[in-house]
Amino acid sequence: MGAYLRRIATGPELSKPISEEEACTAMRLILEQKVDPVQAGVFLIALRMKRETDEENLGILEAIREATRFAVASVEDLVDLADPYDGFSRHLPASPFLPALLAACGLPAVSHGCERLGPKFGVTHRQVLAAADATVDLSPELAAARIENPQAGWAYVDQKHFCPALHRLVELRTLIVKRPCLSTLEKMAGPVRARGGGSHLIIGFVHEGYERLLPAMARPAGYTSMLAVRGVEGGIAPPLRGLATCVGYRGQGKEEAFRLDPAEAGVVTTLRAPALPRGRSEGGEEVEEEFPSLDIEGIARAAAEVGLEALRGKSGPTHDSLLYAAGAILWHLKRFDTLRAAANFARQTLDSGQALSHFRI
Repeated sequence: MGAYLRRIATGPELSKPISEEEACTAMRLILEQKVDPVQAGVFLIALRMKRETDEENLGILEAIREATRFAVASVEDLVDLADPYDGFSRHLPASPFLPALLAACGLPAVSHGCERLGPKFGVTHRQVLAAADATVDLSPELAAARIENPQAGWAYVDQKHFCPALHRLVELRTLIVKRPCLSTLEKMAGPVRARGGGSHLIIGFVHEGYERLLPAMARPAGYTSMLAVRGVEGGIAPPLRGLATCVGYRGQGKEEAFRLDPAEAGVVTTLRAPALPRGRSEGGEEVEEEFPSLDIEGIARAAAEVGLEALRGKSGPTHDSLLYAAGAILWHLKRFDTLRAAANFARQTLDSGQALSHFRI
């Protein structure tokens, strides 16, 4: 590790990259707690300051996937929903309820994350699902069994259960403040994978450059297809107002950049996303250095309440966000020829109560 640090931590002009194999070895040492936490923190922040190469990212991702306890679900296709693990702070998240909607639409789905993570310390999938009385402490094996059950078809898996070695770094990541490459790569750990070979990554991003990085990581990680959305707060839900930049691939096909238009999904609103409760105005896009102080429990309860209402068919921004995101995924996976047809199907599934039935199993 000392040799790696001497190469990557010598300033913006003199730092040198390390190889994919070396990055994998270094990350493996960190996950196995074989290096001092100070060295682990320096390694992660030095990579960020010099900017990680693709080879370094691939090596770290390989080490994470090696350390991941995963299970295989006996399904032909599985949608892997990868929202930011540090949550949401400017809008009410709708995406915790997206797996149940996709399952009701005939697409088994899994989401994953952790309870609380910096630097944002926002409202997470686990917190919202727990507030909605959903099961949030499944092992990968139990999650796979739930996904195989056609009456459910979805599950949430927490990082502390599928990669405890990585979860042990939560405190260290709080101390180093800035997001390391782990913030992106941990979302590709793959705690549940499809026996049929059709694992489809749906992932969000904020900053330019990730349109190239994400497919470069997703293909070697074994994802059959990928849809990356410049979504709300870096999540998978496209904004309800304005066009959303996306990039995706299917199978061995080349990456394609395109934009999603909410009007094509039948969504017309002045809101960018579901607004926070208690009269707070709609949040803007994320500024990494500025995160508001939040009533996490209150917001999680509010997100759970409107999410369950949306699953019952009640109209509103959360309902719109769910049908739009589900429509985009159904269209991406060629279940429908147009985004409008896919979104209409998702809308009908929501309004019928089928998604709520899948959520409650």
